[in-house]
Amino acid sequence: MTPPRRTPPARRERGAPARATQRARPPRPVDPERLLARMPWGSLWPLLRGSDAERDAVLARLRAFAGELLRWNRGVSNLVSHDDEARLVERHLAESLAGLELLNALACKHILDFGSGGGFPAIPLILAGAGERWTLVESRRNKTLFLRRAVQELGLANVSVVTGRLETLVAETPEAVRADAITSRATLKLGPTLGLAAQVVPSGGAAFLWKGSGVHEELAATGEGWRESWSEPRLHAISEGRNSIIVFTRL
Repeated sequence: MTPPRRTPPARRERGAPARATQRARPPRPVDPERLLARMPWGSLWPLLRGSDAERDAVLARLRAFAGELLRWNRGVSNLVSHDDEARLVERHLAESLAGLELLNALACKHILDFGSGGGFPAIPLILAGAGERWTLVESRRNKTLFLRRAVQELGLANVSVVTGRLETLVAETPEAVRADAITSRATLKLGPTLGLAAQVVPSGGAAFLWKGSGVHEELAATGEGWRESWSEPRLHAISEGRNSIIVFTRL
């Protein structure tokens, strides 16, 4: 019996694109140094204080911190989303530094940062000269490892990093988390945050909370219980964006 003839493969017309035989390779990641070079570092200048030389020194340290964060973000674990890497200056550093004058105006000395994550807002504020002593509280170990590395590499004095949930620390070791003020960026809702902060901050202290566009709705949904411990809040818009810093003073 004669075997069936094989059908020859169809000829590709001249100029027609070749059919892909394997998945396209993902684009190679941009080198962190090249990415840093493209960032608008000059936009942070108005947010800093001091002489030109002092501002230049702070900018250099902010850039060093950003470099550490990008390398960790790509090699160890996520600290910020990959979409945010290119806008690290605008999205994270500038928004953190927007609180510098607010903290300095109240002369906050010991500041506790709740839910520090990748170091925002605490580390940019520390580098810019806010406060005299900081306690950074973060529940996820991979992030506290980065925070400790950043503190070491940047040579930050009087900064301690604590792994744990603030509600647990307040219940078990309240004296260890006492502070003149608390900062928090994009962590819990207002009600739970203010409840915890009331156990940390003494009368006359403050809570500085970084919030998004839904801050008014969030405040309305919180109820009236917070008024027993806190004054009427002051809202400070961050640049022309939708985010803001809401400041409460402890009664």
